[in-house]
Amino acid sequence: MTVDSTDDGRGVVERVRDAILTGELSPGQRLVEAELTERFATSRGTVRQALLHLEGLGLVTRERNRGARVRAITLEEAVEVTEARAVLEGLCAAKAAAGATDDEREELTELGRALERAVAAEDVIGYSNLVQDIHRLIREMARQDTVADLLERLRYQSVRYHFSVALLPGRMPVGLREHLEVVDAVTRGSPAEAEAVMRDHLTNVIALLRDIADRGLTRAPLVSAQLRARRD
Repeated sequence: MTVDSTDDGRGVVERVRDAILTGELSPGQRLVEAELTERFATSRGTVRQALLHLEGLGLVTRERNRGARVRAITLEEAVEVTEARAVLEGLCAAKAAAGATDDEREELTELGRALERAVAAEDVIGYSNLVQDIHRLIREMARQDTVADLLERLRYQSVRYHFSVALLPGRMPVGLREHLEVVDAVTRGSPAEAEAVMRDHLTNVIALLRDIADRGLTRAPLVSAQLRARRD
């Protein structure tokens, strides 16, 4: 599914997506084209294309004669998605370690340093954004287009819950250590180690998601308010 080729079209996709991922737009909430057109000061056609694209990413559902809604993704589904990501991102880490350029290694190292600074500053917004940047760069370094396309879809379906994991007490320092291990293995050019530590990292995330599910907690809807509170 293509999106409006203008910057406005891509911008609407990103803004609606971000509002869904942070909980500003709630699971099950109706997405009324006229309201979104006014909210984002764009055309109705652009909004319609954006919703179709987001449906392809698994973030929006559309029903005949009932319009579009934010797709409700359960914790159990987020666990399944993260299990699939562990395998695919492990592959990407191995490929990145085997074929990274010097410039890519330097960029990845700098992202690791920036992540250290975010954790030291207790900046959960910065931490969450940098974690996504590290995973994105490793996917790009892997040069596996098919895998990257699969991961792009999977990531959007689980990232709201991954935000909730980042907010758990004491999680950021642990997450920092896990990501620095990945960065180190990739930049040293150790494919087997890079794959192993990436899988270990996501396996730990899965364990935390399962713990949240077992305790009957639904932290994801609280993420938006908590992120805004920390930002303010």
